[in-house]
Amino acid sequence: MATLDQLAEQLEPELARRVFTHSSWAPERALSYERLEFLGDSVLGLCISTDIYERYPDYNEGDLAKVRAYVVSRHTCARVGRELGLAEKLAASAEKAGAANIESLSTNANVIAAVVEALIGALYLQFGFDAVVGPVLEAFAEHISYAVSEHIDFKTELQEEAARRGLEVNYEVVAVEGPAHARLFTSEVDVDGEALGRGRGRSKKVSQQEAAKEALEALKSAGDEVS
Repeated sequence: MATLDQLAEQLEPELARRVFTHSSWAPERALSYERLEFLGDSVLGLCISTDIYERYPDYNEGDLAKVRAYVVSRHTCARVGRELGLAEKLAASAEKAGAANIESLSTNANVIAAVVEALIGALYLQFGFDAVVGPVLEAFAEHISYAVSEHIDFKTELQEEAARRGLEVNYEVVAVEGPAHARLFTSEVDVDGEALGRGRGRSKKVSQQEAAKEALEALKSAGDEVS
């Protein structure tokens, strides 16, 4: 599977030009990245929504909305754009066009985020959704994991549920796999000495959140029998 930046290298010249054309130096506003940005925003939202809907079947609508909101935010898109080197490509395009405000535009988070969405929109037009969804999810994978671990707090929810029942919660990392740059952690959570949940993730936090989610489900399904 090609990465997002590898697909970008295969863009038709006219689409590529529009992706990196800001309205301030476009001959007409419609020839800037803004229309592609509009399209890419929807494509990105669909990619992320489909992924988290399928991967987290027990998340309610509110949980899913929190994760998606973080992942598709301007802040996150700007980070992905910088990781992909899009700021440098925008600056090069601005210089070629003779723009006067190159530095301010190429370092502006909102502009970089817009370019990311424009790139996704352009890739969707040329290659279709099936070819784009995988590379998009790969580019945003770290940010999805972060959103799940930080914005959906199963650990706190489990702690509160356990406290109501007078139970003690303890976490343990039981396995670490993979090379240093791609660690995969497995964590286990004990509730009053009983292993109720196990989770895996690219960080300890994510693996513990997944373990807490499983334990919480076990507690709720068992009801008062657990206590």
